[in-house]
Amino acid sequence: MKYTSIEFSAHAVQRMFEREIGADAVISVVQKGEFIAKYDNDTPFPSVLMCGDYEDITLHVVVGFDTESDTARIITVYVPSLDLWEDGYKTRKKK
Repeated sequence: MKYTSIEFSAHAVQRMFEREIGADAVISVVQKGEFIAKYDNDTPFPSVLMCGDYEDITLHVVVGFDTESDTARIITVYVPSLDLWEDGYKTRKKK
C-alpha cells in the first residue's frame, strides 16, 4: 500500500509499551513485512494483518490505510503465539 506517513493509535502505543516493542520494529514490519490477511470491511479504514521479522522476533501488525491522506494507521501490534498460528506465523490454526 502507498502511504506518506505512519500514525500509531493509542491502543497500539499501549500494547507496544506493555509488550516492549519499539516503533522501529513496527515500522520495519509495515515497510518490509508480508500481508497475511485483509479486512476490507474494517472501519474507519480497510486494514491488513502484516507479518514480519525484526531482529530476533516475529511480529504481527494490524494496519489501516487512510487513502484520502495516504496515512498508515497502526491499530495493534503483537508477538504471535504458536498456540494460535502455524509454524511461520502466517496461517491461523484451525479450531
